[in-house]
Amino acid sequence: MNFAKRLALILVVLIGCVGCDQTTKSVAQSYLPYTEVQSFLGDTVRLQLTHNHGAFLSLGASLPEFWRQVLFNVGVGVLLLGLFGYALFSRQVPRIGVLAIALYIAGGASNLADRVAYGGYVVDFINLGIGPLRTGIFNVADIFIVAGALTLIAGKLHQERNS
Repeated sequence: MNFAKRLALILVVLIGCVGCDQTTKSVAQSYLPYTEVQSFLGDTVRLQLTHNHGAFLSLGASLPEFWRQVLFNVGVGVLLLGLFGYALFSRQVPRIGVLAIALYIAGGASNLADRVAYGGYVVDFINLGIGPLRTGIFNVADIFIVAGALTLIAGKLHQERNS
């Protein structure tokens, strides 16, 4: 896969995913009351607006403000730039790997945009589960990050099967 095709794939995924995530967050902030839960599909889907000052499942939310900013703004920004460079310039990364990394970058970039725009927090609003077995509250960007991980795993399994 040449440089132009890699760049095009990354940009299409980035623009589409960030646009989708930011749109859903905007709608959630406009229509969901803060902390009030709305339940759908027999309580399988819950929508609840929350502000996450940490990472996945609020990990790191209790860190001092300075260290949260360094870790979640600077650290994530550097990591995303590194992933972008790797996906763009490494000839070892197959097309499926570029797609997986682009999904990581898109989810991370959209959550980073939240942190910058909202003074350190990410907008979360989706909760899934059955009965007492529930996920944490997350957003569409988190879905893209998980999709990137699953895509990478599927690509590796496919590669190993065909070797």
